[in-house]
Amino acid sequence: MRCEEGAFSAQHCGRSTFTLRWRGTLAECAHEAIVGEQHLSNRKEAHMKIASVHVVNFRSIEEATLEFTDFNILIGQNNTGKTNFFEALDWFYTGSGLSQDMRFQRDPNREIIVSVEFYGAQHGAENMINEGNRTKIQNVLKGSDVIKVTRRSSDPKKRVVSIGGEAIKNPTGFDTALNDFLPKFEYIHTRQYFEDFTKYNQKSAVGIMLSSVIEEILNDDPKYRAFRNTFEDLFNSEDSAVSGHFRALGESVKIHLEKQFSECSKVYFEVLSPEFNDLLKKFETVVDDGIETYASEKGDGMQRALMLAIIQAYAEYRKAREDAGKSFLFFIDEAELHLHPTAQRKLKDVLLELSTQLDQVFISTHSSVFVADTSEGESVFKTEKNDCRTEIFRTDEADKPYIIYELLGGSPADLLLPRNFLIVEGPSEFELLTRVIKRHYRDKPPIQIISAEGDTHQAKRSINAISKAYSPMGTSIYGNKVIILCDRPTAKAQAGFDQFIAANADLTERNQIIVLPHGSLEECYPSPWKKTEAETKDLSGYQKKQMSKLVGDEISRESFEGEMNVLYEALTLVWQNSF
Repeated sequence: MRCEEGAFSAQHCGRSTFTLRWRGTLAECAHEAIVGEQHLSNRKEAHMKIASVHVVNFRSIEEATLEFTDFNILIGQNNTGKTNFFEALDWFYTGSGLSQDMRFQRDPNREIIVSVEFYGAQHGAENMINEGNRTKIQNVLKGSDVIKVTRRSSDPKKRVVSIGGEAIKNPTGFDTALNDFLPKFEYIHTRQYFEDFTKYNQKSAVGIMLSSVIEEILNDDPKYRAFRNTFEDLFNSEDSAVSGHFRALGESVKIHLEKQFSECSKVYFEVLSPEFNDLLKKFETVVDDGIETYASEKGDGMQRALMLAIIQAYAEYRKAREDAGKSFLFFIDEAELHLHPTAQRKLKDVLLELSTQLDQVFISTHSSVFVADTSEGESVFKTEKNDCRTEIFRTDEADKPYIIYELLGGSPADLLLPRNFLIVEGPSEFELLTRVIKRHYRDKPPIQIISAEGDTHQAKRSINAISKAYSPMGTSIYGNKVIILCDRPTAKAQAGFDQFIAANADLTERNQIIVLPHGSLEECYPSPWKKTEAETKDLSGYQKKQMSKLVGDEISRESFEGEMNVLYEALTLVWQNSF
């Protein structure tokens, strides 16, 4: 019998429905298992969530300490370490798959450490169903609402619990209690395919939802009992034709077996009544979005959305049953994968709603849709890789225009109308000025600073990069407003500089080009950061960028305006020209 109105409706989108179906004999009762779930109300007390994470020597992350809120977004270019951070948390939860490749720079002498601090521990303990486990956790907490759990590669099967900075000796059976206590970890990575995700097994989200409760219901259902009895009559009753054929086959086998083992007196074949889980092994997912087909035949976007919908339904299912009140941690790598921007925005709304209640959400993304709007409880972290090391840091509203600019592809043609632009030669000027503005000039009109070169690995500057960055704006509404800040050209670069000036004579006439007094930014710094021309040549692009961050974080407003007055003049002109 085919189930015509499947086990649950995971999401309704206008006239489209997601319907789960399977091949088997259990159609009528499946709907009862999931329908009628109650959403937990939002409680005033602190729900158990991650407060902070400390990662040491995991893949490209030498060391990182981050504090989190309800909804957390990791952005950054490819291969900067976003997935590595997620997989560090996956290893923290599972403790499995430890290999040489997981250690920073594959150094066997480095120990991997992942420590996670949770707050709301009292709420987590109070909502544990198993009384024995709850008692063990409460005895360890001793009233504390914060708990820290650490896993190390030196003993990956063991987790160390700390309360108030003091390591606690784990009592017998504590590991099981800890698993019961911690928020449920759900990780959807980019290598996870729909067929694998929805494959029926005892540990999958779909398998858990479709087995335990449905089996309990069916055991009391007269139609299911009749099916079991009919099965026994067909295969195992004495007067069954099938049973007669089995007996004849057994007798034939016995004759041949007696030739080797004369004591053998009987061979018979018995067909056992199928377990409920066996009936669901042919489980299929069907989606009706106007055209009814198996989900595996739908597009990647639909499959990705369905995976996320199943995870959400699974969370609700667990909370309405044995995990009532338990927090879930959703880690979604490249959440925008296969989704149209409109669908991305809807996904963010759904995840935001989850995070305002019991759950906590962590996503990585390359999409500006997820960071364009800021919501309460939302944090955005940026990942960068410098000298083969992943650096992760929190951003704020002042960083958002630059984040969106980068996510849109780093082209001025993609920007959405800031008040004005300042084009600088390289990343050092960008890092310095964005920090100075954030610290000293938050009251000024918001502007967009563009690094014309944008590559820390190139030591030499080129006026061609400035020309390339300026060209999309030359015919735009910013044509007579943008300011360009250049290093003083060297003798070798003078010809290229003169060519750019000649091609854009109107920029000079309108005082839109500002030239530094030296050939590098490092020579313009005040003491103690000032470098000579010779010292500057010995610095790598990475060292220059790190120095600009340091100066930007420490220079006073008075020193910047008085000793780096040319850069201050450039900023002043940008603000004066702003819309």
